[in-house]
Amino acid sequence: MNDTPTPEINKDGPPFLPGLAAIALWLMALSAIGAFGVVLHHFPPLVLALSALFAAGSLGLLKLRRWGWALALASAFLSMTFGVYTVFRFHQLQTAVLAVVNLVFFLYLVRPEVIGRLR
Repeated sequence: MNDTPTPEINKDGPPFLPGLAAIALWLMALSAIGAFGVVLHHFPPLVLALSALFAAGSLGLLKLRRWGWALALASAFLSMTFGVYTVFRFHQLQTAVLAVVNLVFFLYLVRPEVIGRLR
């Protein structure tokens, strides 16, 4: 049997945190940008697979599922890593904003209050 205690959900707070909705909208926007970039031949077809994972993570996060949280966490980390890579490799400072926003979302997703609300 699993002896690890499960985190208790705070019944006094709201059932859905507004930060989760903001992260889900951000992931949907990144997914749409990636899909349009593939359609317009600006990005390689592999980006379409990542866009599908971003969209799935967004929908799972809105349903408060653990798999959605895991996909959203991975999406935020991958987007942050890509932003840092483009800043240092190609000296595109505008992608530093992308990296900072995704870092904030990553740090928000690893909070115990967020993890405790998932099913």
